Amino acid sequence: MDQKAFWNGRYSKEGKIWGDAPSNTAVYALIQFKKYPIQRILVPGAGYGRNTRLFSDAGYKVTGIEISDVALKLSNEFDPATTFFEMSALDLDKLEGKYDAIYCFNVLHLFMAEERESLIQKCLNSLENNGLLFFVVFSEKDESFGKGKEIEPNTFESKPGRPSHYFTEADLKAHFRKTRIIETGLVEEPETHGEGPHTHMLRYILCG
Repeated sequence: MDQKAFWNGRYSKEGKIWGDAPSNTAVYALIQFKKYPIQRILVPGAGYGRNTRLFSDAGYKVTGIEISDVALKLSNEFDPATTFFEMSALDLDKLEGKYDAIYCFNVLHLFMAEERESLIQKCLNSLENNGLLFFVVFSEKDESFGKGKEIEPNTFESKPGRPSHYFTEADLKAHFRKTRIIETGLVEEPETHGEGPHTHMLRYILCG
């Protein structure tokens, strides 16, 4: 399934899918970022800007990457302070410059193993020395784990062409083995969209 067409379809139908409020993990990431001399933040898979706006409102210079042009039209009004680029997260190496921190919410698990490795490496290449990564992903404790056809270990297609990888803590740490891992955690993320209120069990990792 074409990623751009999929997300354009969702945003066209559902608008601001996850509402105006940022993810709880973005709020926590901001607390952590404030402990370091950070000025520039990159957000791959930025959507319409619900998480980027939290960072831009806090005074950071924020760049968002988003594949959906429909989402970017929403972002023009929702978060005008952030600079957005229309591209896949896998193309972030085309951006010029480096960043002090990268916040990536529920993007990494959408890719197969080789692409996940590529995305992480491109993020590392885009970091300043001593920069930070804060990634949020699906965990194996999420209620959707195991649904659909297993196409790679712990990676399932709930819909054809729509893989979702579910991370154990050990798996998440292995993905970020080239970094200095500062903290990992398991969090509940309440959402209200689609079929109604539900809660995802997500993992996060903070590393540098």
